[in-house]
Amino acid sequence: MLATLTAKGQVTIPKQARDALQLNVGDRIEFVFGDDGRLFLLPVTRSVKSLKGMLPKPKKAVSLEEMDQAIATGAARDRT
Repeated sequence: MLATLTAKGQVTIPKQARDALQLNVGDRIEFVFGDDGRLFLLPVTRSVKSLKGMLPKPKKAVSLEEMDQAIATGAARDRT
């Protein structure tokens, strides 16, 4: 799907996207940047539960000890 940005900075959300997000006239939407730079368009009228699964799952769980070690390593680098 493509949309065009107008001179006023406006974009019409394509009907297919509006239908998929169940957007209606007057609905509010939120723009959220993911860590990878992707932009997500989220209907604000939905439950937060509908966001489940939107972001990729971490490759592996990290223990508290591993987090502490990463923090210590980063702090040591900052001192040099």
